[in-house]
Parts: sequence; C-alpha cells; structure tokens
Amino acid sequence: MLYVSYFVILFSPLAVGFTIRNSKAPSDARFANNPSRIYSARDSSEGFFQEQPLLFGGKTTPLRRTIIGQLASLAALTGSGPGPAGASPTSAGRRGCTENSDPGKTVVTCTGDVMSRDASRPSSISATENGISSSSVNNPSRFSPPWTYLTETDDPRRAWNSLVRAIMEGSEPGTEIVELTDSYVHATVPTVFPKLGTKAVDDLEFVLRKEDNLVLYRSASRASVFVYPLTQPVSDRNSNLKRLQRIRSILGWEELGYAQTGSKML
Repeated sequence: MLYVSYFVILFSPLAVGFTIRNSKAPSDARFANNPSRIYSARDSSEGFFQEQPLLFGGKTTPLRRTIIGQLASLAALTGSGPGPAGASPTSAGRRGCTENSDPGKTVVTCTGDVMSRDASRPSSISATENGISSSSVNNPSRFSPPWTYLTETDDPRRAWNSLVRAIMEGSEPGTEIVELTDSYVHATVPTVFPKLGTKAVDDLEFVLRKEDNLVLYRSASRASVFVYPLTQPVSDRNSNLKRLQRIRSILGWEELGYAQTGSKML
C-alpha cells in the first residue's frame, strides 16, 4: 500500500504541474544572487515546482524535495518546464526572439536567424516563420532549390554583380543592403504581409558558391503573427517566394530542382 501511495504522490501532480507550468516564472534567489549562472531547464523547472502550493503546500520535507527534483528533471528532459528547453512554441526553431501579445494576437520578432559568420549556407526556415530558403531541405513547404548562373555566365564575379543589381531591381521599394562581400549579401526589405507597420522587415540573403557555380539564398520575415487558437503564423501570401521569383526572372538563371509553388493558405 505504501508503494502505491508513493506512486500516486509522485506522478499525480504531473498533469496539474504541466498544465500550469507557465503560470509564473521562478524567483529562486540562486539566480538573482548569481546572474552569471547558467539558467538551465532543470533549474527553472525546479524553481517552478517549488513555488506551487497547489501541488506541495507550504512545507518542504525530504520526500517533497525528492519529488520536486524528479519532476524538474522530467520537465527539463521533455522540454515541458519553463526556460530554454521549454521555449514558447511560437518561436520554436528561431533565435533572438521577442514576443508581444494582446487579446487578439501574438507577434514574435526574431533577429538572430540571419546567417552566422562561421556558417557556409543560410539558415533554414522553421515552421513558426514565413519564408523560403535553399537550406530548408527538411521542410518542403519552405524549400526552394539553389540557382545556377551558368545560363548567364561562367564568371562568378560577373554573376555576383548581376545578382546585387537584381536584388535592388526586383525587391520592394525601401530595400537596403546592410552587408555585402564578394560571396555574401544581406538586404532588408519592407514586409509586404501581414501589415505590421513601416519598421517590419524581411531578411534577404544570398551566398555565392563559386566552386559549384551556384547561389544559395533565404528570404524570410522577421515577424510572425499568431492569432489564437492557430499554431501556424498568418501567411505572408507568398511574398517572400514572389520576391525571389522576380529576382531570378530578372537574371534569367535556372533552378536546380523542382520549383516551389508556395502556400495555398492565403
């Protein structure tokens, strides 16, 4: 009977704990007194479970400490607790994000998805953002194949110069090139849809692969809009894809694979 009671005590709070896990952030003094400490998923989950009088009451006993530790470890492993491992589902797969919510919608804006300096290709597109990338091989709805410039020239420098001009010609007014090297270009382009004001931009990136005579690319909206209860962002009405199609049409280059047709959810 004792073993049965312990099993019930240990696991019956899981459903309640996971349901209310985001109700408040942990306020454990360990983190306030030592800001440099790594804020792990288990730390944040343990602090959360310690603060739930609904589950454990006001007293801490050895048995409850054991239960708290086991619950926190399980939450960290499954990504169920608060903290990095249990990040918001509206920013899953993205980096450098901020979230703003009102009763009608949630807007997630991420600035950390552009290609890092030590990477060899642009980032892929997650299910929580709008965009197209030649790196999204595991997400067919957001994948488009690389381009070859051999239909224009076999000179990489000439091809690159043509691409930079086509970016400015084929993108929306207000496009700005923020970084340009001999093999990488990053431009910001005003977001077409959803309408989020003049400060909302899409990131447009291209990478030249001279050894393969091709170009890799990514066009993605920094901001994603979620309207409750939808778990997919409001569509960009294929604006990122259409931008890339315009640029490639200007160049007359070929895609090395099947063309992306875009989302039908407009």
